[in-house]
This record gives sequence, structure tokens and C-alpha cells, in this order.
Amino acid sequence: MKVIPYGTQEIEQQDLDAVVEVLRSAWLTQGPAIEQFEAALMSATQSPAAIAVCNATAALHLACMAMDLGPGDRLWTSPNTFIASANCGRYCGAAVDFVDIDPATYNMSVEALEVKLKAAALKKQLPKIVVPVHFAGQPCDMQAIHQLSLEYGFRIIEDAAHALGASYRDEPIGNCRYSDATILSFHPVKIITTGEGGAVLTRDLELADRIRMLRTHGITRSPAHMKSPSEGAWYYQQTELGLNYRITDIQAALGTSQMTRLESFIDRRRQCAAQYNSLLRETGVGLPWQAPYGRSAWHLYVIQLSGTEERKHVFDRMREAGILVNVHYIPVHLQPYYRDLDFQPGDFPKAEHYYSRAITLPLYPGLTKEDQAYIANTLRSAVFAHA
Repeated sequence: MKVIPYGTQEIEQQDLDAVVEVLRSAWLTQGPAIEQFEAALMSATQSPAAIAVCNATAALHLACMAMDLGPGDRLWTSPNTFIASANCGRYCGAAVDFVDIDPATYNMSVEALEVKLKAAALKKQLPKIVVPVHFAGQPCDMQAIHQLSLEYGFRIIEDAAHALGASYRDEPIGNCRYSDATILSFHPVKIITTGEGGAVLTRDLELADRIRMLRTHGITRSPAHMKSPSEGAWYYQQTELGLNYRITDIQAALGTSQMTRLESFIDRRRQCAAQYNSLLRETGVGLPWQAPYGRSAWHLYVIQLSGTEERKHVFDRMREAGILVNVHYIPVHLQPYYRDLDFQPGDFPKAEHYYSRAITLPLYPGLTKEDQAYIANTLRSAVFAHA
């Protein structure tokens, strides 16, 4: 039986050649391949600065650290995300809270954010950082969120782990026009891969310098950033407590090679999404809606079923047929760790309702039309069998 994953990397000979070239070079880490990868990211996103790191969780953590998030502060994010979008705040000792989703886009609801901000302002409990998540590759309404940030004084980190190659109001996600920073992920199921990897993008060059330093133990070799005069060319100083969140040249070389095909990856994902829309139009399942202000990178294709019983039936039937459907995401506030922080079922009803009906279908550039037809036919049979 053929097995179809929900997502997988696309590796070609040029990727292998790029990695082998680094393996034969003098630099396996902290070398020139990292700057080359960062330059490719800056070119694609129109961001003035990019800092590549070991994974997207590290990117979130570094961005929070560089913005001085700490005990007594608050970070808000979406409950419909991977846990890292919230955990980054906890790593810094901050309190974490959530903003319910828009049931049409599955992204953070601007209306819910505004209501929550008004209530928090009265209690003097406003967030220091808000992390909107571009779920499945579809951009949040960043202009509206940015306008609220001007009114209520919070900073914005865009979680674009799903959204490299997406655009918002005809500009690339990652240019940080409406945020302080954007983070990317290069996990194998994402738009491009470095194996594991992530990046922080920002327009704030001082913030970028601090993130670079925090990425490498809080160490600087730049006399301009030292607390006392340099003693010579060998000299370095640790000016604050940083971390070892470096990416390797091996990973960066793979990423740079993958970036040359970013446009083709996105085109293929959009073709697959359009094919699903056509194949599933008459099945009665809920298809993903796209807001007019953005173009998705289509990291995920999520359908909605009638409820938890149908979802379980369809999920099991698809898996039995070798189609490795998935569910994105269990709302973060329902995880035991966050339940221990006093979050309860019912706190974010739109996210919980979405989750109870969601299934992610396979979507990646190598998915064939024949694969999609098989997936659609199996889904149709499973839905009709349950009815």
C-alpha cells in the first residue's frame, strides 16, 4: 500500500551538491554559508535583516529576549498554533494568554484582540508582545493588528513558520512593515527546509544586532558593542547571558539551495490547493476560505467536518488507506501544562470548535494529481459512510 504523508521535504541533486560542497570546505559552522542563506532570505522577504538560527522555537525565544520580555510581562498569541508560539513567553518568565480565532481564517481575530485589549487596559494588564500566527500560510490582518499596537503600546512578533512565500497586501510576509520581527521555520514539512532551522527577520538593525549576539552566548567581537576597550584582534566579550542557538553551514547551504526554488514550491502548493478545491467542492466538507488581503503559502490544507465523531471516523479511515492525514492544532490552552496555569475548556470557544472538526490533508510540492484524486475519493467515501 502506498503511503502519502501530510507533508515532506523536496530534495534535489543541487541540494545534495550544496551540502557536499560545505562538507568539503573549511567551514562547517559559523562560516560564510550562513550569511549567504541570510542574504537569500532578505532578498525573498524584502527584510533589511535576517538572523538564521537552529530552529523556529529558538527564533521566537531570541526575539522575545531581545525585546526584554520577562517576569511581570505578558505575551498573547493564538490558541490555534504549535505550542512554541506560547512557550517562548514562558521561557522568558512572562505570563501567557490567548486571543480567540476568526472562524473564517482560523487566524487571530482582530475583533477579539481589540475587545481583550480594552478590558486589559482597564485592569492595567496589557501585553508587552502579541504573536499573531499566520496559520496554514494565510496571513493575519497585520495592518489592523499594527494599528492596535500603536494604540495600546505592545510589540509584534509575526509567527510566519507556515508563511514563507506568502504575501499580505501585495508585499512579502517577512518584510516586517507591520511588526517588530517575523520568525520563520525550516522544518522538513515547511515551505523550504534546512533539516531543522529557523530565522528572525526585522527592520530594526539594533534589534538584529542584539539577536545575533544572543544567538551566540551573548558574545560580541565588535569593539562598538563591548563594555570596555578591546585588547586585540583575538578579543571578545560576553556582555549578557545568551544561548547557543546557532545554525550550521551545512544546514544553511541546504537552505540557500532550497531558496532558489521557493517560487516554484509556492506555485506548486497553490496548484495543489486549487485542485483540492475542485475535487472536494461537492463533498459537503468545509473548505479553507482565503481573505482577500493576502495570498497564502499553503503550508497546510485544512478541511472542516461536521463534528468530533465524523472527524475520528474520517481520520481513521484515511489512515487505514495509507493517507497520513493530521490535525492542526490541539488548542494550546487545552494542553496539560497550560491547564495547570488555570486555562479551561471553553476559554476560547471558536478555536475549540474549529479544532473539533479539523483534519489536515496531505499537501507538498511532490504530491501528484493521482495522489490528490485518491485522497479525495477516499475522503468522499469516508464521509458518505459515516453519514
